[in-house]
Amino acid sequence: MDWKRLLEHLLTPHRLGRRLFPATLGDDIGKAIALSEARHRGELRFVVEGPLDLSLLWRGVTARQRAVDLFSRLKVWDTEQNCGVLIYVQLVDRKVEILADRGIAARVPEADWRAICAGMEEAFKHGDFRGGSLAALAKVSERLVAHFPSQGPRPNELPDRPVVM
Repeated sequence: MDWKRLLEHLLTPHRLGRRLFPATLGDDIGKAIALSEARHRGELRFVVEGPLDLSLLWRGVTARQRAVDLFSRLKVWDTEQNCGVLIYVQLVDRKVEILADRGIAARVPEADWRAICAGMEEAFKHGDFRGGSLAALAKVSERLVAHFPSQGPRPNELPDRPVVM
């Protein structure tokens, strides 16, 4: 058990996500996702989470494990072309994870996702949540346009609005 991590999560107010990602930023992220998805066949989900529940902390769930869980719960894997991408921001742990469904993971190297995560983490470290988020979405979009270009209009399979937990 990492007692320092446990205390950080327990002492962090649940409103942290809404404070750092207010509705206006949520609107901007949602618009950026919609514009991005018009250029490729991928489906993006953006999730921001403040403190984790005690049960998750007690089990030692990492940001990566939590992202995998949310990837499933939010059905990011359930797209017709296996082209879902989850961007998960764990605010208290100061970690960002990007998970891609198997259709995308087969073409985009994990190192690309790690580089985008590192850029977001660096921007967030300086308090630039808007810039870091929008720059990351642009970089994810570049990868998806290169490997999964649009083939005309298609249904929007996942909500564009970010989830702030």
